Amino acid sequence: MEIVVCVKQVPDTTEIKIDPVTNALIRQGVPSIVNPFDKNALEAALQLREKHGGKVTVVSMGPPQAKEALKECLALGADTAILISDRAFGGSDTLATSYALAAVMRKLGNYDMIICGKQAIDGDTAQVGPEMAEHLGIAQLTYVSKVEVEGTTVRVEREHEDGYDIIEAELPVLLSVVKSINEPRFPTVRGTMKANRAEIPVWTAADLEVDSNKLGFKGSPTQVRKTFTPPLRQNGVVIQKDTAREAVAELIQKLSEAKIV
Repeated sequence: MEIVVCVKQVPDTTEIKIDPVTNALIRQGVPSIVNPFDKNALEAALQLREKHGGKVTVVSMGPPQAKEALKECLALGADTAILISDRAFGGSDTLATSYALAAVMRKLGNYDMIICGKQAIDGDTAQVGPEMAEHLGIAQLTYVSKVEVEGTTVRVEREHEDGYDIIEAELPVLLSVVKSINEPRFPTVRGTMKANRAEIPVWTAADLEVDSNKLGFKGSPTQVRKTFTPPLRQNGVVIQKDTAREAVAELIQKLSEAKIV
């Protein structure tokens, strides 16, 4: 099987900073990690390769520093990695991002399955995977918690609040997986050494032969108008009385004075 895994390098969630001018995340100089859901996607791909044979390619769109995320994926067992990086991609929303990633799949040409994490922890939209499937005109199976392949048929369990659905589709197909699908493995020493020596190709917008008007801010119909930090809550009032009845009476009085009740 030829499997492509889409991964994203995201800021450490405790270090997120917003550019006050562009309202975009500041990534330069900010500690970054591989999106946790994407590690589950990679593990799912590796398990399928171990069972059915084939090749696992990881793809990421981002600045040059995203090579570090791809090298981590290579250390975990991916066969090859590709970074798409270009100033033309800057400011892309989910539609523009999915358009660029779909162009990568077309350039690769031969793939049976695309696997994405359920969502990225910085944007939390869960849109890029399904939008890629729409661009490519292939089936999409989302929130996957279990996957099996038999011939050209994929059967998955799709997780939801009340249980799960069992759905089948024909290859090629795009999956987005949830955390419960597996436990990602750790890199080996040999894998890490191999990844450190790897040369990761970088594809630009010109390499993908895409319409520049569909990339970056120009190709993004959704834009952030304003960001702000919610004000901290004021300290509450502590009520201390000898009995519960007196405390309740005091509480009701204060709520009435505040016109809450």
